[in-house]
Amino acid sequence: MMRRLAKWHIWLGWLVGVPLVMWTLTGLVMVSRPIETVRGDHLRADMSAVDESLPAGLALPAALDLSGGDIERIEIASPDGVPLVWATREDGSVQRYDARTGRALPRLTMREAQGIAVAGTAIDGQASAPPPPAQFFEADAVPFDFRRPMPVWQVAMADGTHVYVGADTARIEAVRTRWWRLFDVMWGLHIMDLEAREDTSHPILIAFAALSLIGSLVGCVLLFRRRKARIKVPRG
Repeated sequence: MMRRLAKWHIWLGWLVGVPLVMWTLTGLVMVSRPIETVRGDHLRADMSAVDESLPAGLALPAALDLSGGDIERIEIASPDGVPLVWATREDGSVQRYDARTGRALPRLTMREAQGIAVAGTAIDGQASAPPPPAQFFEADAVPFDFRRPMPVWQVAMADGTHVYVGADTARIEAVRTRWWRLFDVMWGLHIMDLEAREDTSHPILIAFAALSLIGSLVGCVLLFRRRKARIKVPRG
């Protein structure tokens, strides 16, 4: 029985050896940096001193009609002293309004997106450097490292960080560092889904995980296999 288990263990080792090494390597890479560093939280500017309180006695104008049945969430804030309203609809689209006049605000221009990205991040030397390059993407054609269906400006910082500014929200929606992009590849390999990097429960992953578990259990059983002592024959 033990010999048969030993043969199974060898064949299982050949079959699941590569996935086991890959899982160990990718797991090591992913845990080698704090998740806050991966997400770029350390690069976001400290906004705790920014006063977003609304002016006293502010009343929304009658021209601002937010009674539509498709509106899911309404936010009101006053960044930079200008009272604004964000209306989020059921399809995820966002529209900004001037809370004083009720006027719908247009999408951000490239210059505005660059200014928000620089002001909202704390990247060494970026504030004094020329405006970083920016590119606009529609909701159905966003870059792979963003993967959210919303129109955004991708602002490429000098250190390789991509800052995504919502064209409709006028907010920093994501910060993607070079390390985040490496982490993303490692995650895709770890769950064996390099295409979408979201499916953590598919037949291939489950099959290899089950085979690896069986191989490990067989190896544990083989630890108790008795070995015959070798008889040393004296030389000469």
